[in-house]
This record gives sequence, C-alpha cells and structure tokens, in this order.
Amino acid sequence: MKGLVLGGTASGVGKTVATLATLRAFEAAGRTVQPAKAGPDFIDPSHHARAAGRPSRTLDPWLQGVDGLRRNYARGDGDVCVVEGVMGLYDGSVASTAGVAAALDLPVVLVVDASAGMESVAATALGFREYADRTEHDLDVAGVIAQRAHGGRHESGIRDALPDSLGYFGRIPPSDDLEIPDRHLGLHGGDEAALPDDALDEAAETLRTDRLLDAAREPTPPEVPPGEARGAATAGDGPRVAVADDDAFRFVYPATRERLRERATVVPFAPAAGDDLPDCDGVYLPGGYPELHAEALAEGPALGSIADAAAEGTPVLGECGGLMALAETLTTADGDTHEMAGILPASIERRERYQALDHVELRARSDTLTAGAGDRLRGHEFHYSAADADGDARFAFDVVRGTGIDGDRDGLTEHRTLGTYCHVHPESGAFDAFLDGL
Repeated sequence: MKGLVLGGTASGVGKTVATLATLRAFEAAGRTVQPAKAGPDFIDPSHHARAAGRPSRTLDPWLQGVDGLRRNYARGDGDVCVVEGVMGLYDGSVASTAGVAAALDLPVVLVVDASAGMESVAATALGFREYADRTEHDLDVAGVIAQRAHGGRHESGIRDALPDSLGYFGRIPPSDDLEIPDRHLGLHGGDEAALPDDALDEAAETLRTDRLLDAAREPTPPEVPPGEARGAATAGDGPRVAVADDDAFRFVYPATRERLRERATVVPFAPAAGDDLPDCDGVYLPGGYPELHAEALAEGPALGSIADAAAEGTPVLGECGGLMALAETLTTADGDTHEMAGILPASIERRERYQALDHVELRARSDTLTAGAGDRLRGHEFHYSAADADGDARFAFDVVRGTGIDGDRDGLTEHRTLGTYCHVHPESGAFDAFLDGL
C-alpha cells in the first residue's frame, strides 16, 4: 500500500482539514484510501474514519517501536494511505512526524498556512526541505499543499515561487465551513463536529490528485508480519470482555479493538446512556470525557454493577477517563461533585490547565493486571484532571516520562482492578496480559 505523510509547519495550520480533503480527493479519483495518524491522538482519527469509512491507523514509534509501527501500517487496507502528522514536522522528542515518515520511508507533503503569504510560502517550504539534512532522519519533503489559499493570483504566486525540487499539490480554500471547533483535549470528534460534505468536496477539487499519487510510494515493510506478531487467535473465542463505548468513553485505538476481538468476545455497552454492565469475564473502560457526562454516569446503573463485579474479583481495566470513572468521586469544571464507582481510593478533580502531556514509560512495581513485576510498558498521557489518592492507596507503576524525569507513580489498584492515566497500545503487550488473566 503506497502512502504519503501530510506534515505541518506548526500546530494549527490545518493538517486535519488538508488530510480530510486529500482522503476525499483520492476517493473521488476511484482509489480506496486508508487514513492514519502520527502520534497517539484519538480525536483526529475520528474525523478520518468518517471521511474514509474505515478506522484510522495509529503510528507512534514510542508506543509501538519502529517495527510495530510498520506492522500497524501494514494492517491497513487500501490503494493508498494518507498519514496525518502531529504538531510541526520536526516537533516531538520521541514521536515526531519526521520520525514516522522516516521509519516508513514515505514522502512528506508539507501543509503551509498561506492565508497571509505568497512567495514566503515557498521560502518556508524550502527551509523545511533543507532542514531535513540537519536531522537524524532521511527525509523526503516532496512538495506543498497551500492551506487557506485563494485561487487566481494568490495560488499562482505560490506555485510559481516554488523551486523545481518542490511539487505543488494544490490548495485548501479559506472557508468558515472548514474550521473544526476545539475544547480542552483537542478538536471535537468527527461524530460531533463533522465538516460539511460539500465543503470538503469543494476543497478536494482543488488538490492535484494525480501528482499526489505519483509522489506516494511503498513503505519499508515490517520485519515481523502483522499476523505473526502476537500469535494466531480465533475471533470470537475466549472470554467475554465488556467494553464501554459511548460519548464518555471514546478513546480507543483501532488496533486495541482488533486485538480484543481476536482473543475475546467483545460486548459493548454505553454507561453514560444508561446501560448496565453486561454479563462478562472482564471490563475495559477506555479514556474519553467522563467529566462531561458525570451526572449521567452517577445516576446510571453501570458504575455500581462494575463496583460489585470488582469486589467479586472480576478484572477491571480503566485508562484515563476509565480511571476517573473507577474513582470515588469526580468534580467537574463547574465545581459539581458526583459519586463514581468507588473502587479506587481517589478523588478526581477537573483542572483548568492540562496536568500531563507526554510519552511515558511504566515500570511495574509488582505483578499487576497488564504487566509482571519489573516489566515496562510504553504509553502516553494527556489529561486535565488530577487525582487526590488516599494515603494508603496502592500504585502499580513507577513512571518515567519521555523527558526522563523520574519520581511519579501511576496505576491505582484494588482487588483485580487497575486504573491508569496512561494509555497504552496493544503492541506493548498490556492487553495480552489483561486477556491472559481472564
């Protein structure tokens, strides 16, 4: 599957909109397109999935390792893969867009905000291409998509200023209909604030699909094929795992869903919509926005049933938002406090500023639900809440952040319940350990 990477000059230049327009342009040209996202993001992929009609692959060398990243790419299905970058092209100490492009040996199409520039867009793009020689990555910046660029003289001024070494792949017209609203954890999701189809189609028409297809190339293949990485499994066999799936619990990597379905019978339920816990052998509460649905969670039956199941020894795994729901109380941004499941001895409070944003490594202090004593798991955390844990609370992990700063802890544990602020990818082995214990 050929592919290319859409990298930005900075955060906020419109990579997501450019990616969605590129997906639509390839589909209009009769190509089956596979979306992907560099970095650990959950939200941008929800927009990709809506536009392409298939899950977006997560590509993060810290979470997956380089070969795991290549395996996850290889699990995709289509004629061409469009990878949306993260932040600016070279930003990110352990999982930059440049690093992902280099790991796959895919070309980069640079998304440049052209709203207040013309020849300077070409100068910016040339600088990004030349800077690649100063990095550790063997990187090919193939050309430019001009974001928020008008047609006519504006477009021709950008195109004519580009050197021969940089291709012009089209523009995204300025439009209020092509702006996605955001909130404390990023953009609104694709099912909440989908861009109008006609606006995306109009943007897609301005892209040079033929040139983009010519620029795309096949990636470096993984050393271990996807089907051999974790061993064969029969879909639908194994234990029943109840997986929360609603507006409060929406942050799940597609590869996690795939791994759970390979080894278990997945039973989805919607706690924020009033569903009770279904009959199951284990429970998984992903991350999401429980703080926006705290009242509904507190009034519904699911959290009480999960507490009863946990007390009886049922394994329960919660990540970030799942941790928040498993705690004793949750205080929202409005100052309202709601009773949660009460399994983990901590009170959670939503703060005005983010409390953590980093790649992390977890070192297991003892045997726990997702790792054995001394094992290490790599993951990512991004949250606005803080946990005030009881003095006698038990922690499963010591934490080393991507910057190498020690001294933090994660993984509150009671019974056979584990709640972490850290999100992990199935390439870490954490979900296999969880499933092995059911």
